[in-house]
Amino acid sequence: MDPRLSIIFSRRSIRRYASGPVTDEEIKALLEAGMAAPSANNVRPWHMVVVTERRLLAALAEAHPYGKMTAHASLAIAVCGDRDASPRYWVQDCSAATENILIAAAALGLGAVWLGCHPTQDREAAIRAVLSIPQTIGVLSLVPVGRPAEHKPARTQFDPSRCHRERW
Repeated sequence: MDPRLSIIFSRRSIRRYASGPVTDEEIKALLEAGMAAPSANNVRPWHMVVVTERRLLAALAEAHPYGKMTAHASLAIAVCGDRDASPRYWVQDCSAATENILIAAAALGLGAVWLGCHPTQDREAAIRAVLSIPQTIGVLSLVPVGRPAEHKPARTQFDPSRCHRERW
């Protein structure tokens, strides 16, 4: 692993959180990182809903079938996309934003995990209902964030058999 890319290799899905808040400065840094992502034609279709209220975090944990850890996170960020602004590329744009948030969390010493919502309609609808997200907005992902209560070693999942040069 190239040490210059260590933050990427240290980004792991963290599902267990210790107590302690994530600061407003850290939240802003996560959002700035997310919004630094590339987007088709620079449309930037993303909208991000930051949730820190315990009652809503618990509701999100119940709304997402794989989101039980959300109840114990300090916050969650719902990464959403304006489907009218970018009907063809909002998913790619918001995926890039989600990954930037995850890498930023690792850089800040926080733990986070990507919970997929789109394209599963019932997941999108459940998150939309908890957070009052308009119907015209797609719900791509939910990212619980907190102080990590588990530590995983850096890794790469590099597989040279999946790499092709010039042609398949």
